Amino acid sequence: MSGACPGEGDPSAYPLLVSPLAVGPLTLRNRIVMGAMHTRIELLDRPVERLAAFYRERARGETALILTGGVAPNAEGRMEEGAPVLADRAPLAAHRAVTAAVHAEDGRIALQILHAGRYARHALCVGPSARRSPITPFAPRPLDTAQVRATVADYARCAALAREAGYDGVEVMGSEGYLINQFAAPCTNDRADEYGGGFDNRIRLAVDIVRAIRRAAGADFLLIYRISAIDLVPGGMTASETARLARAVEEAGAHAIDTGIGWHESRVPTIAAAVPRAAWAFAARHVKQAVHVPVIASNRINTPEVAEALLAAGDADLVSLARPLLADPAFARKARRGEARRINSCIACNQACLDRIFSGRSASCLVNPQAGREIEFDAPPAARAKSIAVVGAGPAGMRCAIDAARRGHRVHLFEADAEPGGQLRLARAVPGKSEFDEMLRYFRQALDDACVALTLGHRVDAAALAAGGFDEIVIATGAVPRVPAIAGIDHSKVLSYADVLLGRRPAGRRVAIIGAGGIGFDVAAFLLLDPRESLSPERFLRAWEIGVSGGAPATASRDVFLLQRSPGRSGARLGRTTGWILKAALRRAGLQMLDDVRYVAIDDAGLHCSVAGRERVLDVDSVIVCAGQEPERTLADGLAARGIACHRIGGAQAAAELDAARAIEQAARLAASL
Repeated sequence: MSGACPGEGDPSAYPLLVSPLAVGPLTLRNRIVMGAMHTRIELLDRPVERLAAFYRERARGETALILTGGVAPNAEGRMEEGAPVLADRAPLAAHRAVTAAVHAEDGRIALQILHAGRYARHALCVGPSARRSPITPFAPRPLDTAQVRATVADYARCAALAREAGYDGVEVMGSEGYLINQFAAPCTNDRADEYGGGFDNRIRLAVDIVRAIRRAAGADFLLIYRISAIDLVPGGMTASETARLARAVEEAGAHAIDTGIGWHESRVPTIAAAVPRAAWAFAARHVKQAVHVPVIASNRINTPEVAEALLAAGDADLVSLARPLLADPAFARKARRGEARRINSCIACNQACLDRIFSGRSASCLVNPQAGREIEFDAPPAARAKSIAVVGAGPAGMRCAIDAARRGHRVHLFEADAEPGGQLRLARAVPGKSEFDEMLRYFRQALDDACVALTLGHRVDAAALAAGGFDEIVIATGAVPRVPAIAGIDHSKVLSYADVLLGRRPAGRRVAIIGAGGIGFDVAAFLLLDPRESLSPERFLRAWEIGVSGGAPATASRDVFLLQRSPGRSGARLGRTTGWILKAALRRAGLQMLDDVRYVAIDDAGLHCSVAGRERVLDVDSVIVCAGQEPERTLADGLAARGIACHRIGGAQAAAELDAARAIEQAARLAASL
């Protein structure tokens, strides 16, 4: 059973992070900035209501300054068709609803002005040159000199309108490979006019925009410039050029400088879980050493401890939290109270935020499915407190139990294993997925805070549930591995992925992995990759050859074959924004990926198979089966046989593709409806 509900923490735990700071004309209540994010919320139904609720929740959580998602200064600068533009007064009423919602919670909000340039996903896209981006389908139309000057005027008009709409300031997006960044970098600027050629000409657009905004909006209107602290693309700006640009925009009138990392087309990971926490502190520090205005550090800052350490080291004056405020809108309030253990930490998985954005959907959060959907989860206290049994303390079961208990229900959570977590306990063993420990920490704390009765190490059966007098029964028993029909599947060489990841049965030196889905790739990473790389900035930077030469030596501890039944490239269904990172690391470590494989038998000689029609025997010591999963329905079927209704969620409901984001959202929606 869980313990008593604990009290509050130490309110002096993060003295710098929660201290106020003067930034230009504003005094912010703490050092936490909500970084700008593409959410596509504005493309959903009831967009104004949704955006107001979304930003209000973060302001209520005591975020000092909120930066909106990018808003274009003209039609050419939109990210996509339907994306927001502020070029006249027509949208002001909608913007005022958002700013009023934030101000009602004593927050401050700035509009990010973003011109996508050649990153725009529409036929009107423009850029400094005709060079097409490798990540978008449209070739940009080069802006002539007069059109560049008109674009500067568009920025100024947008900022003046933002002030009229009630914003406290603007942020000029000059990072991540968007238009201003494209002008500043030699690799995308081959112009021969006053906006191309030498360094001063290439940064002229940035400086002209800052000056024009200052004239149009006034010195008492906050102006932040987001600089690319490190481009991470061939032909990008050098470190010395970045420092010079920072000084130039400061002299032009910027009140603060926000540091962005990398371009979207960069082949170096910047915010995924493979990146260690605060790995880019050196880039923020480089900018801070060049200027006198406050500097904001960003990327992979997901705990108050990391943020406080950055500030204490003098690397920055403020920290930008984007996805961490999707995960927990009350991050700042909990930090002020010294309650880090209660923060629902971002695990940098990208599954429900960036992956959805790059798939044309709106963003939410795996660990907090209410993010971006606040108006859909307005679940009041239950009209009648029910007695609810939840079986299975994986992510779906824990989330359902917590949310139901918060609504006033009496919840008993049963788990057959000695500790909660389910599939999370497997995931956290994989290199690059140590952040799942934070997810488990949060769930354990939340179960205590919600006073959920937790029984571990007990496999409850249908008879016990039937006799328990529960008003509702929720089955969250997860999935079980599918066993393929291969001769010799019971051979001593054959291991389950769960046994391997939990350390119950070690794999040999030569390994064949049957199945190239997400679990197969995770097992390959477990066998081949260095778990310290995602924990050590130095190891990470060396592996990806940032500031050093040679990279990390390839791991040669094992020979691993990853086998896929279907023809074609392995890993096509991995995460849109993280799959390429994992595949690049595994190739570097020597993983051999084989497709169009037919399995024949497993015996002492190894795995007999055919690859693209050619027979082979893989001389392996171990065969690890990752051939999919099936719902665990034993308990649900037992209840059905007794005529007892139940709810099934997560893998117990559908296991064709294990999807923690889907499972947790399903659990939250069920809890809101009980």
